Amino acid sequence: MVSLEVQKIGFLFPGQGAQSVGMCRDLIEQKPVAREVFDRASAILGYDLADVCLAGPEERLSATEYSQPALFVSSIAAVEVLRAEQPQVVEKATVAAGLSLGEYTAVCFAGALDFESAVRLVQRRGQAMQAAADAVESGMSSVLGMDAEKLAALCEQVAEPGEVLQIANLLCPGNIAVSGHKTALARLEPAAAEAGAMKVVPLSVAGAFHTPLMASAVEALTEALAEMPIVEAKIPVVSNVDASAHTSPDEIRSLLARQVVNPVRWEDSVRQMIADGTEGFLEVGAGRVLRGILRRIDRKMPADGFGDAK
Repeated sequence: MVSLEVQKIGFLFPGQGAQSVGMCRDLIEQKPVAREVFDRASAILGYDLADVCLAGPEERLSATEYSQPALFVSSIAAVEVLRAEQPQVVEKATVAAGLSLGEYTAVCFAGALDFESAVRLVQRRGQAMQAAADAVESGMSSVLGMDAEKLAALCEQVAEPGEVLQIANLLCPGNIAVSGHKTALARLEPAAAEAGAMKVVPLSVAGAFHTPLMASAVEALTEALAEMPIVEAKIPVVSNVDASAHTSPDEIRSLLARQVVNPVRWEDSVRQMIADGTEGFLEVGAGRVLRGILRRIDRKMPADGFGDAK
C-alpha cells in the first residue's frame, strides 16, 4: 500500500535497466486487473509478455525490443491496480515523468495516449532502437563521482576521430551515464578512474542510447508517432529533453522523437517538479532505481513505490 501523506504527487516511471526476471510477479499472479493489462498487451505484441517478465531468460528480457514493452506494461498494470485499490492516490497525481522509456509510460498515464496505441508505439520504439544498436558496437556506462563538466571534457579527450562518446543521462549529483562506441567506453574506464571517478559501471542496455548513434531510430519513431492519436494531456508530463512540463500533443510528439538522440536531463526534471510544487513522489513499476536517484537529489522529499518486483 502507498503511504504518501501529501496532496500533490509526482508519478515517476522507470526506464531500461530496471527490468529483472520475475519483475512484478505479485501483481501478475495475484491481481486480476494487472493480468488483464498484460493479456491485452500480449495480444498486440504477438507473444506472452507476462511469461517474458516472469521466466525470462534474462538475455531475452534485457533485449531492447522486449525490455521496453515489459517495463511500460508493468508500470501501467501497477497503475491500474493502484487505481482499483487506492484511487485517492492516483487522484493526487499532479505531474508525471519517466526515465527515457518511462516517459512513454508517463504520457499514457497522463491521458495523452491510449494504452493500445502506446503498446504499439513502445514496441516500434524498442525495435527501432534495437536495430540502431545492432548496426554498431556501442553501449552505455554509469560514471560515479564526477561532475558533468569534467566528465564531458574527459569524453572529448578519450574519443578518437569518428567515435561517439558523450553524456547521455544526467541522473543526479555524482551519477552520470555516458554513451558511445564500445572502443571509446573501454578507454574511458581507466581514464575516469585516473581522473578521480569512484567507479565506472557498464549498463545492461543494447547500445548508445541518447546519442547521434540512435539517429536511424528517430526516423522510424517519427513515422510511428505521426500515426498515433495523441491528445492534450490531463496532467503535465515533464520531458527528458528540456526538463519542462508539457501537455500539448504537438510538443509531446516532437519531444518523444528527439528524446532518443538527446541527453536525459533527469536531475533537472525532478528539481523542476519540486519547484512547481510537487510534495512527494511515487515510483510506479519495476525496481527502486528512481527512488535511489531521488535521495541523491533531495533527501528530504517524501517518496514511495508501488509494483516492485521483489
